[in-house]
Amino acid sequence: MPGLPPSRPRRSFALSAPAPCWSYRAPLRPARHLAHNPAMSAPVLNLARLVDRAARRDGARPAVFLDTDPVHDYTGLARRTAALAGALREGMGLAPGERVALFMRNHPAVVEILFACWHAGLIAVPVNAKLHARELAFVLAHSGARLCIATPDTVKDAAAAAEEAGTRARVVDASSRDYAALTARGAIAMVETAASDVAWLFYTSGTTGRPKGAMLTHRNLMTMALAYFADVDAIAPEDAVLHAAPMSHGSGMYILPHVAAGAAQVVPSAERFEPGAILDLVRHHPGTTIFAAPTMVKRLVEHPGTAGADLTNLKTVVYGGGPMYLADMRRALAAMGNRFVQIYGQGESPMTITALARRHHADTAHPRYMERLASVGTAYGAVEVRVADAEDRALPAGETGEVLVRGDTVMRGYWNDGAASA
Repeated sequence: MPGLPPSRPRRSFALSAPAPCWSYRAPLRPARHLAHNPAMSAPVLNLARLVDRAARRDGARPAVFLDTDPVHDYTGLARRTAALAGALREGMGLAPGERVALFMRNHPAVVEILFACWHAGLIAVPVNAKLHARELAFVLAHSGARLCIATPDTVKDAAAAAEEAGTRARVVDASSRDYAALTARGAIAMVETAASDVAWLFYTSGTTGRPKGAMLTHRNLMTMALAYFADVDAIAPEDAVLHAAPMSHGSGMYILPHVAAGAAQVVPSAERFEPGAILDLVRHHPGTTIFAAPTMVKRLVEHPGTAGADLTNLKTVVYGGGPMYLADMRRALAAMGNRFVQIYGQGESPMTITALARRHHADTAHPRYMERLASVGTAYGAVEVRVADAEDRALPAGETGEVLVRGDTVMRGYWNDGAASA
């Protein structure tokens, strides 16, 4: 079998490899009832259609909650998305392809801002709200963002960063009257974007230098959402995702599969992770999924209220973003039951490299159970994965090397960084 061309970036990781999983992409034919335009060189795909589809299917279903309070149903979310898109395009004069930064703590408006950007053909640039103003200034300057939307606790740093960056980025507080006026404007028609157009600039943590902006396209993110359904979990319209982790990166990716399913987004009002508050919200929202870093899982397990808590509504805990110690995972399974799924991904292939499924956590009779529980699982069906040495030669299971990933979730490259993209 031919070797994979090297994909950048690479990350050294010990991958416990079961049977290889290879994908096949069949050619698509135009639907019979649609006129085929031979001049159209790229397929059209806009993620904002997910909101419109959910609104048409069941517009009265709750779309966004703040704690237990409904904020929007899907009809309302679709209207606000289209209106905000109109304000961005016609009110602020942003052209398709321009960038909008989100420097926000978890906030209900994050959902509508993301989809409004895509509705308007713009690129969303969510930024970790814990960054220093100097770090935000770099992201604003590097991305060329024309607008930065903040929350009340981040707006001063956002304004300072915009000034330091020397850009013309306007800063708007999502809780202000100015923002409310933006969502009250007239709606515009959705921009037709190509599947290969950039939807999300995902800035890396900068562990090897300055942060790099991974260009995630509409195709990347749609494939990510569909791969979630296939390899991680089914989602029903009655379900919800509870954003216990930052929506700017880890938890924010879970917005897409849940909107695709017409399920709800639950945003806690607490400014930081509080296990007791999360348990209270789980009791209110059936079919809850939470994304949590391993340290968050450990805090949930050790919280005094967890032992006697009613976890009936807690459907799935997806953990990732760092190593999970085997002993901690075993304690979590004993305390909270078989509701865990591990994912291994990175900004350059969001959420989608490998997964350790719920069934693998539950299969205690397997002769290699402990080894499997300590691994990062198996490759998603949407990607090809190999662990290779420095000469790109595939390594056997158990060896440490570089992870090579290929598939429709892999980024288009790094923004304004041809050398790192090569």
